[in-house]
Amino acid sequence: MSFYTRGSEKGAVYLGNKYLACERGRCLTSNFIFYMSVQEQIKEYIANQLEPKRSDMQTLHQRILQVSPECKLWFEDGKNSENKTVSNPNIGYGSYTIKYANGTSRDFFRIGLSANKTGISVYILGIKDKTYLAETYGKELGKASVTGYCIKFKTLKDINIDVLEAAIRYGLEIQHVG
Repeated sequence: MSFYTRGSEKGAVYLGNKYLACERGRCLTSNFIFYMSVQEQIKEYIANQLEPKRSDMQTLHQRILQVSPECKLWFEDGKNSENKTVSNPNIGYGSYTIKYANGTSRDFFRIGLSANKTGISVYILGIKDKTYLAETYGKELGKASVTGYCIKFKTLKDINIDVLEAAIRYGLEIQHVG
């Protein structure tokens, strides 16, 4: 939670995806909750990272938008319906429908970008062959951990960003499995 007040000035408290209006350090009733757009949430999330992660996340965000300028943007704050943290926040790009075994489905992002304790994770979701990322991009990527759907690295200087971009392009263009 971030406080945006100074002395007797009016401000707001940031609560993940919304601002609560405050004056003189006291927050007002829920009638004064201001929700942030997805773009504002993404900007805030990146801005709250420490360097060099902040610059690396901004660079990746811009690269992904260059690859797919019209893609749907998402922001997942990592909290469940009970407001408990269940994952790191994620910036999402693109959209596909996940179909579950019980017959239900939901829309979700194709590419995820997330800060973690040791660096950055890029998620490429919906790949049927869980060895594809490691076999196709792993050797040329540089100092990164590659699993079935996640590429994790400490900083951009440790990896070949053009190879990462190729993996992201693949993730945005493939036909996804449910």
